Amino acid sequence: MPTISLNLKSQTLTQNSRGHNQWEVTTRESTCEAISTALLLCDVWDNHWSRGAAKRLDQMIPKMDKVVRSSRASGLHIIHAPSGTLDFYADHPARNRMLAIPSIEPPAPIDHLDPPLPIDDSDHGSDTGETETRRAWTRQHVGIFIDETVDIISDDGQEIYSYLQNQSIQKLLILGVHTNMCILHRTFGIKQMVRWGVDISLIRDLTDTMYNPASAPYVSHIEGTRLVVEFIEKFWCPSLLSDDLL
Repeated sequence: MPTISLNLKSQTLTQNSRGHNQWEVTTRESTCEAISTALLLCDVWDNHWSRGAAKRLDQMIPKMDKVVRSSRASGLHIIHAPSGTLDFYADHPARNRMLAIPSIEPPAPIDHLDPPLPIDDSDHGSDTGETETRRAWTRQHVGIFIDETVDIISDDGQEIYSYLQNQSIQKLLILGVHTNMCILHRTFGIKQMVRWGVDISLIRDLTDTMYNPASAPYVSHIEGTRLVVEFIEKFWCPSLLSDDLL
């Protein structure tokens, strides 16, 4: 049975030889059966109210699509989760496939430490001047191929949890936007999946933050994204690079 090897990066708070607290970075190799692994695309929309956010996603789309195609060819399950656009997919075979899955009630959420983010995103995080949010998206980005014969479409956490259980999926990988918002907080996002006991990991080079360098901690946008990824590695789940799937 085909397998994939993932290099999972985590960070743990330890003490050095002098008794000082420090974050220790570890990377471990994990081998997973492809048929027991799913790749979820979070809110990879066709547009965004923030010009900067839309541009950065456009730049990632070619590699995202390459990773999706490679993962599908390897036997991974592909879950498309473009939140708020499911009316567009009402008659799509990948949506109907999801609706045919028997519903499974998730377990009671596990208590989990939930510290604050290392960045201030209270201004909604646009770095290109927009301050008013609006729904600018209508569907998933056209640059991502959806295979109607095998993929599924959902933006509902319980639906996706039911799919994972029905398909005996042991490992969930997540890419998309935005790391500090949807990736963490959607009903199918990292926090909810961790609390339901799902083994999830973030693909750290195929994500982006909503962060404005004019806000604390006053670093570049790239650095803001790195800080959020490290926050996830410390408190929620491991991360990996997309090259592991190519």
